[in-house]
Amino acid sequence: MRTRRTPLLAVTGAALAALALTACNGGDGIKDEGASRPSATAATTAGDKGATTPTADTTKGSGSASGSSSGSSGSAKGSKGSSSSGSSGSAKGSSGGGSSDPWDPKNRVLCNGSNTKVTAQPVPRPLNHMLITVKNTGSKYCDLTYYPVLRFDEMQWVPQAAEETHPQAVTTLAPGESGYAGVLLSAADGSGEGGMTGHKLTVAFQGKTPNSSGGASATPSLPAKGVYYDSSLKVTYWQQDADDALNW
Repeated sequence: MRTRRTPLLAVTGAALAALALTACNGGDGIKDEGASRPSATAATTAGDKGATTPTADTTKGSGSASGSSSGSSGSAKGSKGSSSSGSSGSAKGSSGGGSSDPWDPKNRVLCNGSNTKVTAQPVPRPLNHMLITVKNTGSKYCDLTYYPVLRFDEMQWVPQAAEETHPQAVTTLAPGESGYAGVLLSAADGSGEGGMTGHKLTVAFQGKTPNSSGGASATPSLPAKGVYYDSSLKVTYWQQDADDALNW
């Protein structure tokens, strides 16, 4: 530390002035306006009045006081500006940290067997159809993505979805609301093959990408006599309205 201080003590007044100018114009980018303005005033006064040295000195002294005052004022303004900007930035950051809008995708969850009640009920019309109803029993909005994956008993194949029922937007349920899917159980004209009666139905939910898991599945009860289905078995995409789920 001592070896570094010795050269600084030996620096001439001209060198110090040069360093000061460098600090004002560059370096750290901080300009002390209070120190620079009085020096300029003093120099001008001395040049104009020539031998009137006492007057120049007096002016210089006043200038230094004024400069000091300006510097303090500038520092105060800088501090005020920094504090105000910082507080404003912090406030904006806090308010922009998250949204409480329940429709915001970040605040929604997937509908599945853990946050819904699922029922499956055959309907008289259209013929050979069944309506699957999913009611949101959770506290958050939930999304019914794509279509339900159905499985009767130990069925080894997956019913396909009716692509013409693809909705324009994901079916989203507010707490207490219901969504629907229609199921064509068998061909009305008897053209289906491999007909059998199912006594157990498993409804699986998809995730945010097709054929991915959306969480817990559901096993809604079926009529005691079971449900007849054949190779025509097909399901709709999730719908917001029961009529859209059945009339396709």
